[in-house]
Parts: sequence; structure tokens; C-alpha cells
Amino acid sequence: MQTHHLNINDPGFIYDPYPTLAELRENLPVFFDPVWNKIFFLRYAEIAQLLRDKRLGRSITHILSRDELGWPPPNPLTRDFDHFQENHILDNEPPKHTRLKGLMMKAFTPARVESLRGKIQAIVNSLLDQAEDRGGMDLLKDYAEPLPVTVIAELLGVPEEDRPLLRPWSAKIVKLYELGYTDAQAREANQAVVEFSAYIRALADERRKNPRDDLISALVEVEEQGDRLTPDELVANCILLLNAGHEATVNGTTAGFLALERNPGEKERALEAAAKNHTEFFKLAVEELLRYDTPLPMFERWVLEDFEFGGIPLKRGQEVALMYASGNRDPRQFAHPDRLDLTRRENPHLTFGLGIHYCLGAPLARLELQVSFQTLLKRLPSIHLATDQVEYAGGFVIRGHKAMPVAW
Repeated sequence: MQTHHLNINDPGFIYDPYPTLAELRENLPVFFDPVWNKIFFLRYAEIAQLLRDKRLGRSITHILSRDELGWPPPNPLTRDFDHFQENHILDNEPPKHTRLKGLMMKAFTPARVESLRGKIQAIVNSLLDQAEDRGGMDLLKDYAEPLPVTVIAELLGVPEEDRPLLRPWSAKIVKLYELGYTDAQAREANQAVVEFSAYIRALADERRKNPRDDLISALVEVEEQGDRLTPDELVANCILLLNAGHEATVNGTTAGFLALERNPGEKERALEAAAKNHTEFFKLAVEELLRYDTPLPMFERWVLEDFEFGGIPLKRGQEVALMYASGNRDPRQFAHPDRLDLTRRENPHLTFGLGIHYCLGAPLARLELQVSFQTLLKRLPSIHLATDQVEYAGGFVIRGHKAMPVAW
């Protein structure tokens, strides 16, 4: 296997990773990066296969100790963050993952998600009501961020007066999913976990006494064969729902709008569909926007046992980096992958993952984005980007924008 370093934190790469990814996908689709100590995979077929392979997992310490892995002792700066990681569904493997997912699915049902459609529409309308007469807004801070945070807050049952706390906590926590975070970011993320956990714990205690029609009440009550979520599991999975439940939607909104701006023919098709209330069009369009510019471009997996994959030996304890953003532009899977086609029908993109770790919140993210784009373009048909230079906020793993000024 060849060795290569991909500086995913380079600002130029973050701004437009696709030319570099295309070159690597053709000439070096698998390589070991000695700086990140990971094996990178860039082609769709291999990524899809590995995501479904149970010999890889989101965690490793359930089968190998830190000493066996050659890791240093746990970082005291991230003690509470690490405890949070140990208790949520994303970073656990069967049998714990199976148990947690079974309990979560009982509360996070398709019917509960669909019941939010009216609330999502009302939140979108309210945000646009506030902005419409101003002739402009920051699409990120005034629209993309408040929508999913408000929806998750509604879903969980967080009172309106407490909702401004949620996004800052989440923004600090997700910094630890980037490669090469700083000690200062570790301290901030850990403190955010402490504060967020205390808040959710108090809210859950209140719902035990006075249940309501919200997800926290449902998670407190949910039971399967005599099994319930522990208090720590309940807290961790509520925090995860906020983090994972809005990052893709926030970044998907701004990246999707930018894609429309850079493809005026497709933007015109979307405007026509919005004017005609063509909801089915936006179901396809959202899938294409999520494929075209992937909001969470890379996920990692641990090798849980030695095996050979396509002639490449993978050793237990190694880490692989799966480049969703590259797989979603692979011409072996998608016709004309660098072309934005809002009516693309064959679109099995990787954006929400595959296998047992497929995103639990994918139906909610899809619903939010469909309502969001359709309503935005219907109500503000002359909306356009009001800057020549869009800046990204920092890392590649959670690739979001600093701001996105728009006008109409």
C-alpha cells in the first residue's frame, strides 16, 4: 500500500476538495497517511462495502485496551466527553449498539418524525417572516442554524427559553470530531458536555414526574423486555440527537444553496418547482444536493479483526478514513458526478452512511431540507448570494461555513 499525506485541514482543500479527491480517486484510491495514521478509501464501491462490513466498527476499546493499542492514558481534558462517547448509539458496537438502537427506535419512530412536518413548516415560515422585509439575511445564522435546532428542541421537549443554550454547546462538542483539535477546544468541548448533561438530566427528572408528548418523556418510558436506557445513556443519546440531528441539516442548507448559486440552470428549475408547489421535485433535489456537496465529508471506522480487503491487509486496531465526499462523486457509481442534476433518480449517495450505523435522524434531516428549500425559494424567488467570497468555518470533517449573506 502506498503512503501519502492528505492535509485535510488545508484551507484551500476545505474550500474545494473535489479536484484533489478526483485525482486521488483515479490514481491513489487507497493509501496510508502516516500523519493521521489512517488508511484512506476514496472509491464508492469500497466505501459502501466497508460501511456494511461488521469487521469494522465505530469503537475499538471494547475489544482492545489502550495499552494493547499503544495509546497514552486517557486525556483528563476530555474525561466527560469520553464518558458521553461510551454511552451513545453512534460510538458503540453490538451487542450494546443493538440494544440502544432498539430502545431509541421505539421512541424515534417514523410517525413521530412525520408528525413534525407541520411544526417544521411553521418554524420555516416564522424565520422567513422575520427576514422578508429586511431584504437580506445571513442564511447560516438566521435560517440554516435555527431551523434544525428548534426542530430538535421541539422533538426533545426543550422549553423555548432554554433553546439558545443548545447550538453553542453543540458547536463546541463537535470540534472534537475534527482531526488535530487543540487543548483549548478539548477543554471547551468537555465543559459543554458537563453543562449539557446536567441540563438534560434535570429535564429528564422533570419528565419522569410530569410526562409530556415529547421525545425525552418517551425515552424515559421506553422499555424492551424489561430493559430501559440508563440515566447516562438517556443523556448521551439526547445530546447526540442534537449534535448529529442538526449539523448535517445546517451544512446541507448552506452547501445546497451555494450549489444552486453556482448552477443557475438548476436553480431556475428549483424556483419553477417551488412556484408550482412541486413537493416531489424537492424530494429528489435534496438527495442530489446532499450528494453533490456532502455536508459531513468523512467518517472513520476501526478495524475490529485482521482481514484482507481487496488485497490490502487490514490489521486489528488500525483506523480507516472513508471519504464520503469522494465516493459521492465517483463516476463508477454516478453518471456525470460533477454535474448538479436536481432530477437525478438513481442516487444511492453515502451521505447518511450504510449498515448498522446508518443515520437514525436521516428521515428528519430530509424532511427539514425539503420543506426548507421549497419554502425559501417560493417565498424569496429573487434570493441570491450577497458576497463574492464564501468562507469555511474550520475543519473538513464537519465542513460548515462562517456565514452566508444573501439578499433579495
